[in-house]
Formats: sequence, structure tokens, C-alpha cells
Amino acid sequence: MKFRYISDNHIHTDCSFDGKDPATMMCEKAVRLGFYAITITDHCECNEYIEKKFAESVRQSWFETRKAAAIFRDRLHVLSGVELGQPLQAQDCAKEVVESFDFDFVLGSLHNIQGEPDFYFLDYSTINLIDYLRRYFDEILDMIEWGCFDSLAHITYPLRYAVAAGIEPPVEYFLQRSDEVLRKLIEKGIGLELNTSKIRLIQDGKLPDVEILRRYYEYGGRYVTIGSDAHRWPDVGFGVEAGMEILHRIGYRRFTVFVRHEPKMIPIE
Repeated sequence: MKFRYISDNHIHTDCSFDGKDPATMMCEKAVRLGFYAITITDHCECNEYIEKKFAESVRQSWFETRKAAAIFRDRLHVLSGVELGQPLQAQDCAKEVVESFDFDFVLGSLHNIQGEPDFYFLDYSTINLIDYLRRYFDEILDMIEWGCFDSLAHITYPLRYAVAAGIEPPVEYFLQRSDEVLRKLIEKGIGLELNTSKIRLIQDGKLPDVEILRRYYEYGGRYVTIGSDAHRWPDVGFGVEAGMEILHRIGYRRFTVFVRHEPKMIPIE
């Protein structure tokens, strides 16, 4: 399929600790691809907010995004956002961030459960994965109850690294707990991200994102945001069109872009 409106709503610039390129380079790539919109969502890891000076990097990201929006005004919709990691592990810091800037979009994420390292760094051969997933979903449900974000990022984040480590993921348990999350997201009017950074694992069925998106649709959820999670300019838009095809096959005819925290439904056409 060829799509008229393509947006990438999860992008990291060099204002993120793991980002490589400035906002203008990310925007230039999106323009060359003919995209409709992008949202810059640099990291703010709330559990490390003070020691890693995220107040400064978030402020710089907001400024650079606004500058890029002015430069590309007639060629691309450039929206301002933040990826708010672990907000309940430092709730005062999270509150400061969401209240200090007029973001279009706050993407809520959970990279590590309370008191544990990032899922990326876990040794999956030594842990009780079900126990970690139980704690993961409990914290996500608490985040949704808190509610100060617009869409939930990469719900299958822990499974990425379990699969990479050769561990067979407990898909049945994961889907069971995901159902709780999906129903709570719908109740609260919060979106669900289709993160396309691992689109090949999704297409191969090694991550259950398609089934989760199908259930979200069946339960009445419609606010799906799409993001490549790009950390360098060549990855802008990676997997986004494949993600739109997945959504269309499930039955979605629109995806969501948040503007000033309001969901704008963009046709998949």
C-alpha cells in the first residue's frame, strides 16, 4: 500500500543521552520521505532525573524542537514531545516536566521496574521472568491510573530482550496481563503505541504486538500512535509504513497524532 499521511511520533535527537543527530537532521530525513508529521520525544528518565540532569536536556530538546518547527514550517508538521520514563519512581520530577513545557505529546514508558536495572541489562538466564513481568504490569497499571501521559510506549519492551537472549517468552501470561492494561488505557482515554523499531520481530510473530493491537481494537481502542523510536537520522520512519499496513489489516482506518494533548485521527489511506 501507498500511504498519503505518514507520521513518526517517537524520535530521539542528540538531546537524548543515546541520540546521535540534531532535530533538524531528523526533520530533513522526514521531509525527504514525504512525511506529514513527526514528534520529537527525547528521553526523560524520571528515576535518574536529578543525577543525570534531565531538566537541562528536556529544556534543550523543547527549544530545538521549536526551532526545527519554525525552519520546516511549510514542509513538515514538527510536534514537541517527551518520552517520560518511570514517572512513578520520581513523581515530583515527572510532574515538573509535564507542567513546565507546553508539549504536544507525552509518551509514557517503563524501561525498568522499581529497584531494578533496565530490561536491556537483565540476565534473562538467571531471573524469574514471570515475576518480573508481574511487577512490570503492576507498575504500568499504576502509571495509567496516574494518567499524566498521552500514549503508552512499547508495551512488549521486556520481551524484546528475552527473545534476543533466546528465552521463549510467556506469551499467554503476557497477553492476559496486557488485557488489563488495554482496558485501563481505554477507560482513561490514553493511547497505545505501535513501536516499529523491532518491526521484523513483530512481523515474524516473535513479539505479540499484532495480537495486542487486535485486542485493543476489539475492546474499542482507537488511539494508536506509531513511532520508529529512531535515535539517528537514517532510522527516521523505520517500519512505520509496515506498521500502518498491520493496523489496516486489523481493521483500523485511522491512527493518532497528539497535538496539544488532543488526539487527532489521521486516515490510513
